[in-house]
Amino acid sequence: MELFWILLFSIIYPYARGQGVYAPANAQIVHSGQACVVKEDNISERIYTIREGDMLVLQCLVKGHPRPQVRWTKTAGSASDKFQETSIYNETLRIEGIQRVQGGRYYCKADNGVGVAAIKSIRVDVQYLDKPVLTVHQTISDVRGSYYQEKTVFLRCTVNSNPPARFIWKRGNTPIEQSKDNGVDIYEPLYTQGETKVLKLKNLRPKDFADYTCQVSVRNVCEIQDSSVTFRLTNATTPPALRLSVNETLVVDPGKDVTLTCEVTAGFPAPNVTWSRYPGLLPLSAIVRGGSLMLRSVTPADSGFYNCTAVNNVGNPAKRNVNLLVRSMSNLTFQITPDSNKDSESIQMGRDLKLSCHVDAQPQDKVNYTWYKNGSPVYNSDSLFVLRSDPDMVPGTSSLEIVDMKFRDLATYSCVANFPASSVPELRVDVNITQSSVTPPVLSIPPGGTAVSVRERGNAELVCLVDGKPRPPVLWSRADKDQAMPSGQMVVETRDGRLRLTNVTRDMSGPYRCQTAPYNGLNIKRRELQVQLVVQYAPLLDPVFQDVRSRSGQTVVLRCLVLKSNPPRVVGARWFRNGEPLRMPTPDPQEALQLRFKLENTNNGSYECRVTNGVGTSTCTFNVSARAYNAEFYYDTPNPIRVQKGINYSYNLQWTQRDPEATDRIWGYWINVRSISSKEIVMSKQFDLKGNDPVKGVLISYLLTDLRIPLSYEVGLSPITTYSSGDYISRIIQYSEPYTYQRPSENVCGFSDERICGFTQDRSDTFDWTRQNHLSQNPKRSPNTGPDTDRSGSKEGYYMYIETSRPRVQGDKARLMSPLFNASSDKAPKGSGRVPFCVSFYYHMKGKHIGSLNVLLRVKSIASVDTVAWAKSGPQGPDWKRASIDINPSGPFQIVFEGIRGPSFEGDIAIDDVSVTKGKCKQVSNVSNTVLIGGGSALRPLPFFLCSYLLLLYR
Repeated sequence: MELFWILLFSIIYPYARGQGVYAPANAQIVHSGQACVVKEDNISERIYTIREGDMLVLQCLVKGHPRPQVRWTKTAGSASDKFQETSIYNETLRIEGIQRVQGGRYYCKADNGVGVAAIKSIRVDVQYLDKPVLTVHQTISDVRGSYYQEKTVFLRCTVNSNPPARFIWKRGNTPIEQSKDNGVDIYEPLYTQGETKVLKLKNLRPKDFADYTCQVSVRNVCEIQDSSVTFRLTNATTPPALRLSVNETLVVDPGKDVTLTCEVTAGFPAPNVTWSRYPGLLPLSAIVRGGSLMLRSVTPADSGFYNCTAVNNVGNPAKRNVNLLVRSMSNLTFQITPDSNKDSESIQMGRDLKLSCHVDAQPQDKVNYTWYKNGSPVYNSDSLFVLRSDPDMVPGTSSLEIVDMKFRDLATYSCVANFPASSVPELRVDVNITQSSVTPPVLSIPPGGTAVSVRERGNAELVCLVDGKPRPPVLWSRADKDQAMPSGQMVVETRDGRLRLTNVTRDMSGPYRCQTAPYNGLNIKRRELQVQLVVQYAPLLDPVFQDVRSRSGQTVVLRCLVLKSNPPRVVGARWFRNGEPLRMPTPDPQEALQLRFKLENTNNGSYECRVTNGVGTSTCTFNVSARAYNAEFYYDTPNPIRVQKGINYSYNLQWTQRDPEATDRIWGYWINVRSISSKEIVMSKQFDLKGNDPVKGVLISYLLTDLRIPLSYEVGLSPITTYSSGDYISRIIQYSEPYTYQRPSENVCGFSDERICGFTQDRSDTFDWTRQNHLSQNPKRSPNTGPDTDRSGSKEGYYMYIETSRPRVQGDKARLMSPLFNASSDKAPKGSGRVPFCVSFYYHMKGKHIGSLNVLLRVKSIASVDTVAWAKSGPQGPDWKRASIDINPSGPFQIVFEGIRGPSFEGDIAIDDVSVTKGKCKQVSNVSNTVLIGGGSALRPLPFFLCSYLLLLYR
């Protein structure tokens, strides 16, 4: 075994040494939104419970160098579902007013290009409780042998909730217990949507006529209040019934006012009547008054099914439908069909001929067609036969058949379409039938029009000339299978055979089919041709842009590759530097486009290779320089903040240099520090490395001093070479309290020592806690609030409290932080993953303006994570009270007491006798296990370097 570890170390050591501080991404998901609870469901699953409508905030805390990039994705509810199409690239995922459909598993992916990306997930469970719906159903059945009718009533209560709701039925204000009432059954039916409980009233009794309440509860989870619905059952309770004032199909002319009335003929309680429309919503002009729906000046767009529904939660809703049809006619077309039995394509004497007429109308079956010959109505005869609805044509088509055509049949025929007794204008089409007036269509392409070339983003016109009497329209489509036209339609009709395309793109290239339409001309075999559209575009090059870095004096090679082009032949290529052409032999465009030169201070800049194919010019751009790459900030410095004298702090800024060997030697850095609040530059200086050249993966440190607590700063960094300053990068540094460690004192902290047992004030809060006893109290302090003595009743004993008098305002916070404890150094009980601790303390919350006292568990991991372990709000009486809290920290932790000021000055809050005991809380305190505050045996103060090492191991 020892030999194995020796061999493994010998393999890993050179690689680890070359990597330096470069490390793969590590991630942890924490919450800071309005979560109800975050719990560990099992080893691999974390569940975030939140109330619908609250704000979800998830943070992906990352570690690794370089700084990992974070991407959030979501699945619908299980890991097998596909990721959502859109992702959020941010360390914080924020959803305001979360809805139930947004529940599911959320993934945080952190990647920095080193090793395997880190992926963490958390399941978001959205909790909600809708208002229940109560419906009543009645049945009447004969009871044989007793000669009476039994009436049974079912009260069905349905609700949507998460978690599943608990149902309570009440008659009046009294809960109904099935075991104590033989006249009722309470059960859950099968195959229902949502959660349902049914109250069955068997053989209805006089006492059963009462008010019934269905109360649903999710047991106050997420502070969701119970909801209820009440129904009054009487001997008059009946389901609704409706009667319509119009027929189920109503046909009207456009411009008319339409009133639809649904009359309620039965139902108690009084039904609620609503109107809806399918498809779509009610027109904007619709006016609903009770059971009446008024539509003013209707148009064909107002056509549709209008639905009237009456609901009183008794039985099934009553429904009535009206199909409203607003008359309209458009696009009257005709067809001339020669004798199809003899494959004829022209008008010939002695053969049959059919004239057809069709109009797009609503309602289609109400259109009346009238045929005229030379202005006179056509009646059925031996040679002329009118078909009101031709079965061989599109439905709604009328035809006039001419049998065994004679010279007398050569005439002008007219087809008139109209709605009888309607104000809609009639439509008319005239067709002149002579042997010379009707000829088959001929389709042709003008010379040179078989293939049309056009530059990308230009306009093109495809032409198919059509001749014939009458001349039919030309229909255009893509010749490729199932490919739509650029307009999105499958077929485009043109009257003159010219298809005009604008803003042409390369994906519009290909063959286009033109063919004669079977209407407004001879109804014979279609004529068809094809036109090829050729879209020309400039060369497609690689790379479009490339950043090239090199040391001065080294040879640089730039290559520009032509991926594709139309026309494919490249006719010219030329190299430019900073916009000026280079003096060099013109490169052969048919060979690889390459530029080779030695990098000097005078030839840094932007290089372009411009390639043309006669249609357009494309460019490969290269930014070439000896400029150094940016530094890479190191975000995982352990405890980088140190508090200086007064109100200042220092920050240990660390970074590595990206590819330090790629460019000229880096001898120093420009460091700029700007205050976030004032926008002022507080420091700008050069940092000389003094010959210690940057090494890949090796940290460089600089101590920023005299930073003001608790301000934040933007720090900018730029490497300096003999060539110039390099790429600039910046980051924000924020003040946070540095780690503190235990100091010897009593097992229970009574704050008797001025060092207050190693507790520290959080400098990022609004105000501080105050140490006080009875003798040091301000004689002018606020009456009726705060303790008179410490918890033991001693006038000399101290306690910590928050003073809420002016200048404090409502919502101001004061935080008192315990020392840091390394829980990971203790062994957990067998079968458990974490060491339990008991936090015990006394609190005093007297006063009518008391705000809140929160106890936070702050765990140190990738970042500090605060979790509310205990909370109290409002007055708690005049006495000291004890609280004990079980905690299970996942790593080094602190206890934070957070006092929040209430609405006014009588709101002082105090704490005393604080301890943290290893193990779960017990009724009798075991002093030997006490680890806070001071010299208990379970936890010892750790040296700084050892604590930092343990923290790194934990992470």
